[in-house]
Order: sequence, then C-alpha cells, then structure tokens
Amino acid sequence: LVIDTRAKDIYAEEGTVPGAWYIGVEGGFAPWVGALVKDINQKIIFIAEEGREHEVVVRLSRVGYDNTLGYLRGGIHSWKAAGHKVDQIGSISAVQFANKEGTIENPLDVRKESEYLSEHVIGVENFPLDNIHANFAEIDPNKEYFLHCASGYRSLIASSIFQANGVKNVTDVRGGFKDIKDTGVKLTDYVCPT
Repeated sequence: LVIDTRAKDIYAEEGTVPGAWYIGVEGGFAPWVGALVKDINQKIIFIAEEGREHEVVVRLSRVGYDNTLGYLRGGIHSWKAAGHKVDQIGSISAVQFANKEGTIENPLDVRKESEYLSEHVIGVENFPLDNIHANFAEIDPNKEYFLHCASGYRSLIASSIFQANGVKNVTDVRGGFKDIKDTGVKLTDYVCPT
C-alpha cells in the first residue's frame, strides 16, 4: 500500500503515484490509518514532504504499523522526473459546487452519519469514510462522483480511495461542508447531534 502523507493542497496540486491513498500527516493521520488500513501487518511505502519522513515512520509505528518498507526518495518530483504517470483528483470550490447544484448526479457527503443527520445539503447522499471499504460495492466505477466532508481532509482521503479502486471521475469539493454552507445552497434543518 502506498500512502501519500503530504499536505492536502500540495497533494491536490501535484498529483500522486497511481493507486496511492492520501492520508495527510497534518490531519487525523493515526486514527485514519487505523480505521482504513485493516491489516496491522500491511506493508506500506509512503510519500512525504522532504524532512518529514522520520515523523511519518514514527507516527505509523505508534499505532502499530511497523511494516513500513520505505518512502519515495525525492518525492513526487523524482517520480515525475523518471517519466512515470501521476493520478490527480479533480477539485472544485464550494462556490463551483453550489453553482452546479441540481446538475451533479452523484454528490456524496463522506462525514460521519451523526454529522450528516445533524445538517446536510439537500439531495446529497451520505457515504461515511469510516465504512468506505464495507460499502464500496455500491459505487459504480463508470460514474462521476463529487465528494465533500466537513473541511476537505476526509473527502480527499475518500477520493483517493475511490481513484485507487478504479473510479477515475472523482472530484473533491475544497473546503467541504464548512464552505458549502456559506454559499446559500439548500440545507436540511439543523438538528443538534446526539
């Protein structure tokens, strides 16, 4: 498994090794590795920003992932310089998402069910990142998907997993629900989460 741990804006801008999952070291790195990488003995190669390689190894090890085989020396720049292809996640702003309201066929909210039930964009289905592996059979790799979470971290993780599993038309909504709310799109009535 290849995990790209760089900052989300760098990851989105530069692309990544085909098939790599994004789990940024600057977000909830350890909990998401633990939730998404089911096999504690999984062999892992990672991509990191220069100078953060040791930090990534330590943080993986702290949560029991001790089969880190190494990292991509020189990062994505060396990968591109060697002439290899990169995968890139589509990306739109919350305003662009709002302007497409009603025309997007497969918008998905990857927040937890409790967050979704508290308040969400009308017409957007819930597809929690927590259950992505169990529910992936519901995803049609031939369709286009637009994913958002609360702020853009989890949706980028989900987008990378979609892409690694053959969904080539996947777009991340930058800024997530936090920014979408500011656009004036139609939302459900707010319900205090329980």
